[in-house]
Amino acid sequence: MITVFLPCRAGSVRIPDKNTKPFANVEGGLLELKIKQLLRIKSVDKIILSTNDLKVIKIAENISNKVIIDNRPEELALSSTSTDSLIKYIPNIISKGHILWTHTTSPFLSNDIYENAISEYFKNLKLNLNDSLMTVNKIQTFLWDQQGSFNYDRSIEKWPRTQTLKKLYEVNSGIFINSIDNYIKYEDRIGSSPYLMNVKGFSSFDIDWPEDFELAEMIYRKINNI
Repeated sequence: MITVFLPCRAGSVRIPDKNTKPFANVEGGLLELKIKQLLRIKSVDKIILSTNDLKVIKIAENISNKVIIDNRPEELALSSTSTDSLIKYIPNIISKGHILWTHTTSPFLSNDIYENAISEYFKNLKLNLNDSLMTVNKIQTFLWDQQGSFNYDRSIEKWPRTQTLKKLYEVNSGIFINSIDNYIKYEDRIGSSPYLMNVKGFSSFDIDWPEDFELAEMIYRKINNI
């Protein structure tokens, strides 16, 4: 069983009403777009929308009665609430199977990408290769911290070819898949050996800042010929 966990708390600080304000030509915003994407995933058994936002609830109920509303406790919907605290809450509302945690802020993850992630997760689970999955962006470029080059040695070569650099991965928070057993065991949305699923192009786009929202709208209009 695959249960989607979609968190949508009220009170976004960086982008006010980011889940529900109109996005491109989508009146219900990122939330409407995401719910419709998730409803097209054939491998999903349940969709749980965890929120304390009445506007989120209204939009979701107008889209489909298949979305289960979890009225999240206010203490778990504060800007100061840690992701770790929300993870520990999951076993209170999901008791069995596997959980696909995703966000409205990944608007270009199509139902096909979700299906591929689920398929990859179960394949690797069956082969005992990985116990969980998360989507990432591969980074293979010149990275520095305050002390200098981070992922290559300038005493050997100041500007090596980028394809020879060590591959690093940025977690893009698009998809996390893990079993409820691992949620309980590790108190984490990944297990001890997650498969890093590299998502390419604009599919990996994550909306975090106001300029990200505007750029995402431009991309959406372009790819949908609006």
